[in-house]
Amino acid sequence: MELSQLETFLTVIAERSFSRAAVRLHRTQPAVSQVIRKLEEEFGEQLFERSSRDGTLTAAGEVLREYAERLLRLRNEAASALKEVRSLERGRLTLAANEYTCLYLLPVLDEFRRQCPQISILVQRSLASRIPDEVQQRMVEVGIVSFQPDDEQLGAIAVYSDDLVFVVPPRHVLAREKKVKIRDLGAENFVAHNVASPRRKLVEESFAKHKTPLNIGIELPSLEAIKRFVASGNGVALVPALSVQTEVARGELVTVAVPELDCARQLWLVYRKQGTLSYAALAFMRVVRTLAADRGSPFLYNEGSSGTSKQLDQTG
Repeated sequence: MELSQLETFLTVIAERSFSRAAVRLHRTQPAVSQVIRKLEEEFGEQLFERSSRDGTLTAAGEVLREYAERLLRLRNEAASALKEVRSLERGRLTLAANEYTCLYLLPVLDEFRRQCPQISILVQRSLASRIPDEVQQRMVEVGIVSFQPDDEQLGAIAVYSDDLVFVVPPRHVLAREKKVKIRDLGAENFVAHNVASPRRKLVEESFAKHKTPLNIGIELPSLEAIKRFVASGNGVALVPALSVQTEVARGELVTVAVPELDCARQLWLVYRKQGTLSYAALAFMRVVRTLAADRGSPFLYNEGSSGTSKQLDQTG
């Protein structure tokens, strides 16, 4: 059974005539009769009274009419819903980020909400190491990570450039300095994140290279906890610049340059190469690209050979 057959069936009922239904459908009367005959053969029931010329339905025909109207109504509702999805009047965007990369998302989502207010957004907090797998397993459409995944099935776009900064509380003796050397930090009490990362390894290697001890007195589970602890006078820290913009602007923390410590990195937007991005995800990526063009550094949009631009241009 096809929906087109049900449309023919309902047209015969509406016109109360096979011939008038054929005119309305721009088909021949024998073609319309053949459609009805196929439906009757499929269900094993007679749908129209043969003795009647005005399209009177049998009991079976009445039952089928109810379901045919329901099915076609659902078809029309589905078509309308899909149109709303295409026009971004409805839809859902799912992303994965960790505590740090979520900070990058805030200005992007702010602009996305202005442009697509009808789209619901879910940002799922995950460990950075798990985000590529969550994207691959279709748990989310897009992930934001601080490293480029080594997975040929994932596309990756560099979207933000960030530095590691040395922060101290305002009353710290080093707060008056514009820059310091690594060897000046050997006596400092560092507050660090308790999750190992490639960037922490780079820091440890830099201190070792300059024969300077890295004294980590306390490890905390979040950047927010680290910032508050340092701001209250309990040590110093090396944190992503993106994570302390607000505190530095308020004067709660002070950044001091450490030229010998070069730990710059990029944030990456990752997605499935072979997957079809939703209209909501494509709109999100257009916002990411436009934000980079309008604001410039540190916002980026370097996709290399990922091929996403073609999708964006075709749907934009």
